Amino acid sequence: MSGSKNARLFPSDAGAGTRYRGRVIPLAIVLFLNAAFNVIVWPQFYKRIAKDPRSRDESGTATAFLKVHVVLISIALVLALVSVLVGIAALTGAL
Repeated sequence: MSGSKNARLFPSDAGAGTRYRGRVIPLAIVLFLNAAFNVIVWPQFYKRIAKDPRSRDESGTATAFLKVHVVLISIALVLALVSVLVGIAALTGAL
């Protein structure tokens, strides 16, 4: 009895690539939407930050305000790239 239960839970013909097939496309869509949001929003935000008077001191040197925002924007854009790569990997079955 327990053997047939295990056979239903873990069919021998279900490879790793077919186990999550129904969940891959929604995952990829969310990852691509995340990447698109980051690529569209953060560069526009940087333009506003760069024009902000708090971004530079009297001598024109970048302030901590600008540096912190540049780091945050850079991280967001790296995460966008990772989202695209993982989305592609999910669609191609590499996950």
